[in-house]
Amino acid sequence: MGRGRSRSPRRGGNPTAVFETTEGSFEAEIFLDRVPITASSFIDLCKTGFYEGIHFHRVIPGFMNQFGCPHAKDPKSRRAGTGGPPDGTFENLQTGRTERRSNGGNIKDENISKDSNTPGTLSMANTGSPNTGGSQFFLNVANNNNLDWFSPGASKHPVFGKVTSGMDVVVKISKVETRDDNPVNPIKMKRITISGI
Repeated sequence: MGRGRSRSPRRGGNPTAVFETTEGSFEAEIFLDRVPITASSFIDLCKTGFYEGIHFHRVIPGFMNQFGCPHAKDPKSRRAGTGGPPDGTFENLQTGRTERRSNGGNIKDENISKDSNTPGTLSMANTGSPNTGGSQFFLNVANNNNLDWFSPGASKHPVFGKVTSGMDVVVKISKVETRDDNPVNPIKMKRITISGI
């Protein structure tokens, strides 16, 4: 089966997320069946409203759009890209176990599914060190397989979802005018709505 499709049956399959931004909306399948800790953490943050009002802080045409830093509620913050969620716990929606965010809201790396950083995939951002992913992620607008956790090199970013509709909005965001990769006209996440769980 191809990497772009879920291994779960459609009925009772993976949850979806609808991302409503000031540039338009897009929808993605969240790979709960493949990376349950990463997906469960993301879903928990969405359901608590963590992402509401945060701006995209780094967009690079032909590469990716990065989002999810709480400091980016202020679109011009110099700290944008350095923050994460609070430490705490969340439920692993696949196993029912309690998982933990610690050391600045980080979760452990979930390098188990060989989904590649292809156009339209959602991938965990990190500081470059192991186990430093928290709330920040990026949307690939190009084939960035050099970022795969299973590829050679130091940069390791596990994929946890894929855009299923609205890829034109994702590409549009990547092409806005920027200054130091930050959109000149801020792009805000209004809300992310989860369904299918």
